[in-house]
Amino acid sequence: MKKALITGGAGFIGYHLGRSLLESYDVIHLIDNFSRGVRDDGLLELTRHKGVDLLDLDLLDIGALEKLAKDYDVIFHLAAIIGVQHVLRVPYEVLTKNVRLLQNMIELGKRQSHLRRLVFASTSEVYAGTLKQFSLTIPTPEDVPLALTDIRQKRTSYMLSKIYGEAMCLHSPLPVTIVRPHNFYGPRMGLSHVIPELCAKAFNSTDDKLDVFSITHKRTFCYIDDAVEMIVRLSESERAVGEAFNVGREAPEVSIEEVAREVIRVVGKPLTICPQPETEGSPKRRCPKMSKTMAVTGCKPQVDLDEGIRRTFEWYKENVFVKRGLTAV
Repeated sequence: MKKALITGGAGFIGYHLGRSLLESYDVIHLIDNFSRGVRDDGLLELTRHKGVDLLDLDLLDIGALEKLAKDYDVIFHLAAIIGVQHVLRVPYEVLTKNVRLLQNMIELGKRQSHLRRLVFASTSEVYAGTLKQFSLTIPTPEDVPLALTDIRQKRTSYMLSKIYGEAMCLHSPLPVTIVRPHNFYGPRMGLSHVIPELCAKAFNSTDDKLDVFSITHKRTFCYIDDAVEMIVRLSESERAVGEAFNVGREAPEVSIEEVAREVIRVVGKPLTICPQPETEGSPKRRCPKMSKTMAVTGCKPQVDLDEGIRRTFEWYKENVFVKRGLTAV
């Protein structure tokens, strides 16, 4: 019997990861304290599958770990304080709680009878200091030296908690794999991310205008189905033990203005883009080198940006914009 544990299981990545494991795992435990995740129709439908359990636990509480099994095959640790608005509001908690969460999960991992892998979700933000302080190769490979942004800046707290977390994993006695997500998007991710945010603005626009921030910044975007496929394959490969991997798309690299134009096309309104200031602390470019991940997983992203934006908008239109349903914060 194969068993998987997903922390942050009610969140965007956790939900889609849980769905992707349905055919290959007998038991899937989704853990969340619902500080950001929501009990929407999608999550409730997932928990109706045989073997899927949703546990409302605070993993900062050591006692909560006693309620968990000791025979997981894989632990996907996705839980963390994330999101720019949250990071700017409570940077001290970002540092302390993100580290404590991981420490508790490593201790849980040590208690497992046959743990095959601990997958730790790091972040593409680990490259932000190198981009700011030095010349960063674009597309960016995993082996570039990591530098810090000014530690007095609140935004640095999240990146620093993840760099420290990577070190904790690599120096632990567990079989670990580190993934560095790059601009995932898709249904059910909340409205505080650029693609669903632009979809909401465009759908709700009443003045034929669309405000777009940081229009010259460039990104490569990875649809969530492609992202979780890579993560699952990394969790299964022995070649991934003790290594860090970019998870995302290497191409195409597009500007935020180009993304906004595609959103306007999909939404079907004759909107005019109104450029707004650059978002403070946002890197001008972010593009991962994917050769290492592709060599280990053997998979390439299948969903192009235009198709991904269409799927994302249609989900939000049906489940949030029209029905006024729940979405992550």
